[in-house]
Amino acid sequence: MRTQRQSTIKPKFVDVIPDQLEEGILYVCERYATALHKCCCGCGEEVVTPLSPADWGIHKEGSYVTLSPSIGNWSFACQSHYLIRQNRVIWASMFTESQIEQVKARDKVDKESYIAAVNAQKQRSRGIWAMLTKLIKKQRERRQ
Repeated sequence: MRTQRQSTIKPKFVDVIPDQLEEGILYVCERYATALHKCCCGCGEEVVTPLSPADWGIHKEGSYVTLSPSIGNWSFACQSHYLIRQNRVIWASMFTESQIEQVKARDKVDKESYIAAVNAQKQRSRGIWAMLTKLIKKQRERRQ
């Protein structure tokens, strides 16, 4: 059943996402770095927004939240596009197929760059730990 477009959304911080999502509620699960809500156009589709530097970010301001960047439901029949700013739903213009493909390509590059940076940081950390372990081992050998 299709309802009206929403103009506001209320954040609800949860440890576990409920089986049934309510209209007008943005469920934020920091434990699993995910926010979910029913599409604000009223189509009833569930919108999943992973929270990470390569995906979406959430900014808390008292009882208000801002989710960024915008939400483009390109895979839904509605293809709705909106922003959530301080609990308000701000409707954005529809995108053409060409614009959608550009956004998807940019998102893919952003995610690949983020993953490469995380992996590089892990490698640097492993190198530092290996160096420290070797140094400690040498110091122990000298004491014996």
